[in-house]
Amino acid sequence: MLARNDDAVLDAGPRRAPGSERLCIVTREVKPISEMLRFVIGPERDAVPDLKRRLPGRGVWVTATRAAVAEAVKRRAFGRAFKAEVRVTPDLPDEVERLLERSALDALSIVHKAGRAVLGFARVERALASEPVVALLHPADAGREGVRKLAAAARSRLGEKAHDLPVVDRFTAPQLDLAFGRPSVVHAALLAGSTSDGFLARYRNLERFRAIGPGGQGC
Repeated sequence: MLARNDDAVLDAGPRRAPGSERLCIVTREVKPISEMLRFVIGPERDAVPDLKRRLPGRGVWVTATRAAVAEAVKRRAFGRAFKAEVRVTPDLPDEVERLLERSALDALSIVHKAGRAVLGFARVERALASEPVVALLHPADAGREGVRKLAAAARSRLGEKAHDLPVVDRFTAPQLDLAFGRPSVVHAALLAGSTSDGFLARYRNLERFRAIGPGGQGC
């Protein structure tokens, strides 16, 4: 575990072993890197989010929530952590959210290309009856009747376990259309597989960023 001093805030770049922990420059808590966001200093001396944790140079870490990133901006924590002049724009939390959203939608496109996405109400309904469905997707403005019917179909197949079936409904219809490469996607299901797991992990990261406070409490 990292020591809780100023030097511990900095890492040695992407060559550090995976699965370790880092110190949040806001909460001063040591957490697994899966719950953190890494930032490096870019060519323009700005704080650059490194979602894949691969960018070269020394990085600092912030708890992966909008509130924590906003607090880091407010406190000017990046400059103190890097011990250098760093340009940080007020819209950094929005930039991070856009990057997380783009990452999730890119992963959704990969699910579709891998043949693990089922599109259309009738096909999703059939998949719920016989396929290993691991998530349902609807655009944010989807008609409630179709959503209700598919939820009922999931309960009929899974019983109480249907409550554990993830429902992704925070993307817009145009975003889903672009991810799936076809228009008017209203209902979709993801089938079990590594690509679906990858998308769900990124989607959970996005939702956690949006919904959790700087110290890990729900907002």
